[in-house]
Amino acid sequence: MPAMLVMNKVPGNDGSDCAGLRRGVIARVGLAALALLCLAAAPAQAQIKPVAKVRYSEVVRSLLYAPAYVAISRGYFRDAGIDLTMTTAQGGDKAMAALLGNVADIALIGPETTVYVRNSESPIKVKIFAGLTATDGFVLMSRTRPAVPFDWNTLKGKDILGFRPGSTPILYFEAALRKHGIDPARDVKLANNIGVPARYGSWLAGQNQYAIFIEPDAAQLELDGKAWAITSIGEEVGFADYTAFMATERFIRERPDVVQGWTDAILRAQKWTEAASTADMVKTLAEFFPGVNAQTLGFAIERYRKTRMWKTSPIIDPPAIERFQDILVQGGVLEQAKRVRFDDLVTNEFARKAVSGR
Repeated sequence: MPAMLVMNKVPGNDGSDCAGLRRGVIARVGLAALALLCLAAAPAQAQIKPVAKVRYSEVVRSLLYAPAYVAISRGYFRDAGIDLTMTTAQGGDKAMAALLGNVADIALIGPETTVYVRNSESPIKVKIFAGLTATDGFVLMSRTRPAVPFDWNTLKGKDILGFRPGSTPILYFEAALRKHGIDPARDVKLANNIGVPARYGSWLAGQNQYAIFIEPDAAQLELDGKAWAITSIGEEVGFADYTAFMATERFIRERPDVVQGWTDAILRAQKWTEAASTADMVKTLAEFFPGVNAQTLGFAIERYRKTRMWKTSPIIDPPAIERFQDILVQGGVLEQAKRVRFDDLVTNEFARKAVSGR
């Protein structure tokens, strides 16, 4: 027992503990045992990773970002030596402002914000370093039961709850409308001025006849009989990286260890998410959605699984970004001549290292 008590005092990092140990217990454990105790403590000390504090801003709270919550809940960031504090920006513009204003170190936002900043006069530029979602996670919903099959022409002349102008949700929805021969500017009335926190309440208050909602809001409305799901916008538009992790070029240059650790943690979370049961997903994610019951979470998770919403690798392929910029051009928020080179928007260095295991 005395030796066990002494063992708890060994982990000093300057040898002083072993010196004290030598003075206090040498008579009881002997020189040989003392040497073994000090040698045994040294490797444990070397394995302790320095903790990096990271300020993380997510664009909104949604099941769309499930792997990020998995990485937090299951301790993957902690294992990578990262101690994060998370805030929810309630909008891509606000999340990007946090990055540019040095209020956040890493943000999860749509790639359109990186394009806008790259084409701006801002001396601070931002790069994407890891992908999370494979396409749009919004669901087109109706206040009344829609016909099957759904005729998109039904939307003409209707009031539709959209999203902030220039944001990924509205750009993807407009792309889906155009796919079905509907002009977003002339054929429908898009309400794009409702703030993110107020969207759910505005629908319950009876505003608009159709809407796009993200999970778990879409599942909750459907299960409560407050709306009917029509289709997944992501399925209509196809795959194109929708939300990704990004940081300023300066942060990436000065803290590559943090960026690599973050990417490693996300890959672990993506693999776990891919293999986990829906029940395990619900248990893991419940803490991030207080007030949302297990049935709703499970319903939403299953919908996202069917659309292959979550990427299984943080690597971003050039065609996905090209497709994304196609949507920006078609949406009138990016001039063809101002398309940005892939290498100016994305670095896959950290994602490739994570996937290869170095």
